[in-house]
Amino acid sequence: MKSKRNSLAGKTTGQSESTKFFTNNPESRKKKNEYNKKYHSTPERKKYRAALNKANRKSKTYGNGDGIDKSHTKKGTLVNEKASSNRKRNGKGNNAKLK
Repeated sequence: MKSKRNSLAGKTTGQSESTKFFTNNPESRKKKNEYNKKYHSTPERKKYRAALNKANRKSKTYGNGDGIDKSHTKKGTLVNEKASSNRKRNGKGNNAKLK
């Protein structure tokens, strides 16, 4: 009897171009990480994260491992959505698409 388990589960199917680039260019990766650290520590980003965390706590999805987070809609509202669906929507090239 053949197993019903997903044969690809837990296996990587490849690497993105950016992953390959930063693997081969440690100086660029270091520069990128420094930029990200500086950017994500700004008061605006902290406030943004705090607002999303507050919304997650209010809807009882924060930190409970249910795989649900908040997604921004085109109208500007926040809705519950699977984290994987929310994060994969932007895809390659950072062309942000709202639900």
